[in-house]
Amino acid sequence: MTHRNVYTTDELQAIYDQTVDFVAREVTPHGDAWEDEGRVPREILRRMGALGMFSLRVPVEHGGLGLGPLASATFAEALGTSTYAGFDVTVLVHTDMAAPHLLNSGTPEQLERHLPSVMSGETILSIAVTEPDAGSDVAGIRTTAVRDGDGWRLNGRKMFITNAVYGDLSIVAARTDPEQRYGISMFLVPAGTEGFEVAKKLDKHGWRCSDTAELVLDEVWVPDENLLGTLHRGFYETMRNFQNERMVLVAMGVGAAQTAIDITLAYTQQRTAFGKTLFDLGAIRQRLAMRQAELDAVRASLYHAAWLGEQGIDNVKEMSGVKAFGAEVINRVMYDCVQFHGGMGYMRESTIERMYRDARILPIGGGATEVLLEEVAKRSYVV
Repeated sequence: MTHRNVYTTDELQAIYDQTVDFVAREVTPHGDAWEDEGRVPREILRRMGALGMFSLRVPVEHGGLGLGPLASATFAEALGTSTYAGFDVTVLVHTDMAAPHLLNSGTPEQLERHLPSVMSGETILSIAVTEPDAGSDVAGIRTTAVRDGDGWRLNGRKMFITNAVYGDLSIVAARTDPEQRYGISMFLVPAGTEGFEVAKKLDKHGWRCSDTAELVLDEVWVPDENLLGTLHRGFYETMRNFQNERMVLVAMGVGAAQTAIDITLAYTQQRTAFGKTLFDLGAIRQRLAMRQAELDAVRASLYHAAWLGEQGIDNVKEMSGVKAFGAEVINRVMYDCVQFHGGMGYMRESTIERMYRDARILPIGGGATEVLLEEVAKRSYVV
């Protein structure tokens, strides 16, 4: 389906078309091997960097395109057509979940040191906030950073960290003010730093070609120059990017769900039963139509929320609602697409089986549905 909405410009359409073409040629044909390996080859990421795909949101003065949230939403939706959400999230953690912290909070020296290789794909980023006992509740993190000479000593554990097994630089959240619930700071911690280890490479239900780690920080020392942003303000700096995280997750899901509908439409039009095609059965045709209508509503709401953000308008209510509703719709789409593939939809060899597994994380990651609905409620009602 052609990418289109009222906010689409020629530039955004070009980004969408280029990305869809790239994933069709360079990703989808190889994704099964990457799923088996549990990683996306670095060469693919470097190729994307060379094409400018990692520079969409980087300011022009730093060599990027200087675009806004609508570009990220467009890029993420296009990535979703790959049918390999593990690839999609590998890219989006780098470009839209970790890199914004560097762009928003980095000193001129930090930007000069790290940004060129981040844009080229030579340095792949991860964002290490989540812990075994603190997911959506960012203020509940227990990892600590204590003053030690002209630097900081970090101790703690991080969980479910994408890109941390094979990545190069982690942005780590740690508690620097034990007296304040929100007294958290962010630190740049390069892979290979003494005491900074991958405790376990995690084995996931879906997103199989993305690498995900449990990390341990055991007396990890970093110099003052690795403090990212303002001391004790890391919680607020993390919150600043949450809407962007939610946006790209649901956008990639929209791209995947649309692809799933397209795949299922083609399958039902050629699969025969009882002397006619499955698509000739009204129950199937109408249910696909309903899922398409719901997905179109999610897409429209998504781009409107992105546009609000681009205008500098608070969009927490809108984006939280889109993420909560959109993740549920995407999973309903995948459920019906598996159903209409019949027994083949349950086979590991089918594309739709993998896409169904990959979609299940969307109501959990980037803010659980229940948490996001509370964000909507707080801004909608007196409670």
